[in-house]
Amino acid sequence: MAAAKPEFRLQVHGEIEKLSENLWRIEGAVPGSPLLRVMTVVRLEDARLVIHNGIAMNPKSMAELETWGQPTFLIVPGAYHRLDAMAYAARYPKLTIIAPAGSATRVGKVVDVDEYYDSFADLPEVALAHLEGTADREGVMIVRSDDGATVVFNDIVFNMPHQKGMGGFGLRFVTASSGGPKVGRLARLLFVKDARALSIHLERLAESPDLKRIIVSHHEMITGDVCGILREVAGTL
Repeated sequence: MAAAKPEFRLQVHGEIEKLSENLWRIEGAVPGSPLLRVMTVVRLEDARLVIHNGIAMNPKSMAELETWGQPTFLIVPGAYHRLDAMAYAARYPKLTIIAPAGSATRVGKVVDVDEYYDSFADLPEVALAHLEGTADREGVMIVRSDDGATVVFNDIVFNMPHQKGMGGFGLRFVTASSGGPKVGRLARLLFVKDARALSIHLERLAESPDLKRIIVSHHEMITGDVCGILREVAGTL
């Protein structure tokens, strides 16, 4: 991934998707890669914003974000998701930076980490937890909205269609990242230390009341039979 920069260098991204009264989703490009990355924003009742995997958006979109609420928490969800973290920290000096404990050392090379997933106090709208079996390198965010619950993963679950070209070949046959909801080969290598523990945690998340959708940090949102799909992913571990 490209190096993090303190300047707010605009990234290529799509339109803001307003999924519910307190939940936004934005897809952006990853420079030099066929991957798409996903930013998730949660608005708390007091108009503070929780930003997961922040993307430096264009002035119009940043103005809309700032009109919606006050950026207060920035979740840097993994060691490979630091690209715009420094720019957000510079733009909003009072941000509380949160990262998984097992990834905090690498995230801390770019921005100071204030809290870990397990030290973040649950809010009525948002809860954070480390994913069991990942040595606290990956976590999950659970968002509560009027229309139901949303589970937000980082790199542990992908939902990417097959891509074209040599990059797509590598994603399909080398890292086994593309082709629908899955825990890819690279994720297993980098993050999964206890597959059984992770499988049990995913099964437990599949039992979340009113589970509406799953947002992943790369490519497509998972909807429909969300609980069934998550159980299927858990069953592959």
